[in-house]
Amino acid sequence: MNNTAARQDAVAASQDLAVREKKELTGQEKTVPGRFFVPSTDAYETEDGLTLVMEMPGVVRENLDVSLEDGVLTVEGRLDFSKYEGLEPVYTEYNVGHYARSFSLSDKVDQDNIAAKIEDGVLTLTLPKAQAARPRRIAVS
Repeated sequence: MNNTAARQDAVAASQDLAVREKKELTGQEKTVPGRFFVPSTDAYETEDGLTLVMEMPGVVRENLDVSLEDGVLTVEGRLDFSKYEGLEPVYTEYNVGHYARSFSLSDKVDQDNIAAKIEDGVLTLTLPKAQAARPRRIAVS
């Protein structure tokens, strides 16, 4: 077995599947009734910007608000609880509730060109880097 395969096996062994508990949002007052949870989020950086991927199961585009005010990006997703009426769970691993999360953005993000897309309960936010923050090549003469 070569070194690359050995490293991949070690990484796979250290990433056992486990149930993650939802974190309830605390300390913020909301006007929408119901519990709010912090959605699990992954962040990726490229030369062009940042990509945030947020898990928001059950949230559809019509019930999603993404806003930017004073350099703070706020995401709020609401569930339609009517889909759960009359259901008696046999077993549950997570609580049903709305989602909310905020991010403070630096001036290195081009705040005028942020894009959002939700598909199958996964919200993808694209935050392009401001032109001044992007790496550039300097011509040598």
